[in-house]
Amino acid sequence: MTGQRYIDEVILPHVRLFRAAVGDKFVFMDDNATYLNPIENVWDALRRQVAGRNYPPTNKNTLIRALTEEWDKLPQQLLDNDVQSMVRRVECCITLHGGHIPY
Repeated sequence: MTGQRYIDEVILPHVRLFRAAVGDKFVFMDDNATYLNPIENVWDALRRQVAGRNYPPTNKNTLIRALTEEWDKLPQQLLDNDVQSMVRRVECCITLHGGHIPY
């Protein structure tokens, strides 16, 4: 989904209606903070694994195969650590009143 499509299909028809109902206290925060999205660490590990292959993917089919193979090789501990880190990340974010956290 492109940014423009998201605006057209999600924000304009839904969020603006909600904004009117809430009134002056409405705050729209489009937060793409990767440090609050644990899957970003997993995507990064997966990207590095695929990029480090002896034969990098050259088309869609080989990319799908490489991603699938490398996903299966990711250590479960990596996934567990990312999920378990969310409590600390959210607590830190709350402490800093929504400011940038050191993750």
